[in-house]
Amino acid sequence: MKPGILQMSPILIPAISERLNALYTVHRLYEQENKEAYVRQIGATIRGVVSGGHTGIGNALMDLLPALEVVAINGVGTDAVDLEYARHRGIAVTATFGALTEDVADLAIGLLIAACRGICAGDRFVRDGSWARNPHPGAIPLSRRFSGMRIGIVGMGRVGRAVAARATAFGCPISYTDLRVMEDLPYTFVADLRELARASDALVLAASADKAEGIVDAAVLDALGRGGYLVNIARGKLVNEPDLVDALASGRIAGAGLDVFVDEPNVPMPLRSLDRVVLQAHRASATVETRTAMGEMVLESLAQALSGQRPANSLTT
Repeated sequence: MKPGILQMSPILIPAISERLNALYTVHRLYEQENKEAYVRQIGATIRGVVSGGHTGIGNALMDLLPALEVVAINGVGTDAVDLEYARHRGIAVTATFGALTEDVADLAIGLLIAACRGICAGDRFVRDGSWARNPHPGAIPLSRRFSGMRIGIVGMGRVGRAVAARATAFGCPISYTDLRVMEDLPYTFVADLRELARASDALVLAASADKAEGIVDAAVLDALGRGGYLVNIARGKLVNEPDLVDALASGRIAGAGLDVFVDEPNVPMPLRSLDRVVLQAHRASATVETRTAMGEMVLESLAQALSGQRPANSLTT
């Protein structure tokens, strides 16, 4: 009999889903109307859970899965899983670390260039016929050069380093903050986030920082200043969103590029209405290549755990 797997959220790569179905008896919780009744019916057969970083799995649900051996997160966020509880029960919790790095860093640079150069506003200007109605050169405000900007990076893990490498290719001086100095990096370490913002033209949030919240507040945004840009491809909750809305609306910072938000998918209307803000629907890793690599890692984690091995990407065992 094939092991039972509880799938909490869809996998968008058909080939990965086909392999998952071939190897396991897959129960798709996200398709069920009465989820609790469904889990009580099949819970004793479940040995593995596949979930997303945002969805995770709660302790109450894990309590209904007595045979659970592994929770494979199809992402890098683990804040929606109680790791201590999983560790206490001997459940391996894995994530797809490393698979997302290149695409997330690409989008960070893309968001910053789009915000600086007004790419999305310019696109709308052409599409809605405004250019034809206003063909004079001053119809669109001049934009900001990206090359050579002073980039401050919050979090020098895999993504932060990949962002730095890309920005360096544009001639951008790099400063960063993290829990400690990274001795292997040539960039300038700044211990205080407010000081980092003050020394930067753009602040890029790349920290995993699952427990941090609201660290980019009015004081940090004021330090970033009227010519500064904020890019967030990390966690929405790292930013005090009302403070950001106020700073943008009042012109205390120049613009922002945002892929993540505090209450997804509910994005504050002021952010949606400002041309100086470039928005994405939490899609930094949403390429065929990355999602395929993530799916492969999920399958590998399930196979390792259910064969009695410690999964290579386990955070708890």
